Amino acid sequence: MAVKQTAGRDSLGEFAPEFARLNDDVLFGEIWSREDKLSLRDRSLVTVTALMAMGLTDSSFRYHLMSAKNNGITKTEIAEILTHAAFYAGWPKAWAAFNMAKEIWSENITDSDEKTKHENSMIFPIGNPNDGFAQYFVGQSYLYPVSVSQVGIYNVTFEPKCRNNWHIHNAKNGGGQILICIAGRGYYQEWGKKAVLMTQGDVINIPVGVKHWHGAAKDSWFSHIAVEVPGEECSNQWLEAVSDEEYNKLD
Repeated sequence: MAVKQTAGRDSLGEFAPEFARLNDDVLFGEIWSREDKLSLRDRSLVTVTALMAMGLTDSSFRYHLMSAKNNGITKTEIAEILTHAAFYAGWPKAWAAFNMAKEIWSENITDSDEKTKHENSMIFPIGNPNDGFAQYFVGQSYLYPVSVSQVGIYNVTFEPKCRNNWHIHNAKNGGGQILICIAGRGYYQEWGKKAVLMTQGDVINIPVGVKHWHGAAKDSWFSHIAVEVPGEECSNQWLEAVSDEEYNKLD
């Protein structure tokens, strides 16, 4: 998705039209838009670190901090990024950066705003509340059917802390499920194994007969595509919920 920027033309369009064009069309329209090479989140991380190292705490730094937040960098992560960079860029620069970051990550954002921002970050809609399976979830989930013919493909979205119960996919032949994370951060865990963090682009293949669960991280919405692998006599065996005690042990 191309990043649209007009700040160059808005501020310098008449005074320095070529600089404005390079800023809006090349830097943001081309470089920032090359998500196949580096994600927006990672570009924000690099940019914030570079600007902090230069000692900049002007409007451009504030803009890039806000972009970093919108691109998925959490309050915990920005604090760790600035702390790490402080040892290389300088302690006074870190203090100045922290003062601005604290304001931005402390701004009140409603659950509705976060839901809208999450939905805007992915290609498929969130869909409707997943009421038909609500009894098998802790917290609110949403379901959007991408395709129901040939192979069942669904976009499943979890609000922060939401997760489904432990469950097993059964089938006489074939079967199982494939998960593809398309937005946010979440977890997949198999019984007796450590939970796996899922971020955009991660793929999990779930064989039949494996007890597992999946859901959102504590501080992030999470959406994955669930692909039902064709098989004979396929069914889901829903089991106990993932307790708060188990869930809160996750990093």
